Amino acid sequence: MEIKSAEFLVSNTDVRMCPQDGNPEYAFIGRSNVGKSSLINMLTNRKGLAMTSQKPGKTQLINHFLINDKWYLVDLPGYGYARRGKDGRENMRRIIEDYILEREAMVNLFVLLDCRHEPQKIDLEFMEWLGESGIPFSIIFTKTDKISKLRLEENLRVYREKLLETWEELPPIFTSSSEKREGREEILNCIEQITKGLESRPVPPVFPYMP
Repeated sequence: MEIKSAEFLVSNTDVRMCPQDGNPEYAFIGRSNVGKSSLINMLTNRKGLAMTSQKPGKTQLINHFLINDKWYLVDLPGYGYARRGKDGRENMRRIIEDYILEREAMVNLFVLLDCRHEPQKIDLEFMEWLGESGIPFSIIFTKTDKISKLRLEENLRVYREKLLETWEELPPIFTSSSEKREGREEILNCIEQITKGLESRPVPPVFPYMP
């Protein structure tokens, strides 16, 4: 997929204020400092589209970016940032859950995981909740340039085995490096295929109202 245009549209904390034009949405989420903003900038070829920071917990809003005037890339707040405090964490949880559970336009959620770490309880519980809620999602392992190829393969093997303890079938899994621009084509191709599938759905017939 070629990204011809990418523009910020709106930020908010209320799912009811999200765009209502019917374009499909692909949301990105992960624990704080997982490299989400860098990945979004890499995917869109726009260096400053999503704000990046070394400070965890920077994204606190639902951010919509219109891509190719055709679909939305949605940057969701990160979860699990302890320093927000109880009230702050509860507010983020509400924003995230409301969007994920209520946003009908969202057709796929990309869950970002740092490939350098072993399976974390908070990530596993979050994905289990997605499964229980019937939310379609994919996994993107980020920062693959930070470890060796052998270590990456081993970490992915361990993670797959851990997931298969509770999942009968694994969701799509991608690997990426924002620094080396790896994984971009695969992720965008996934989005393109889903979008094409939506476009090919038969349009239900419209019958005139007969009093």
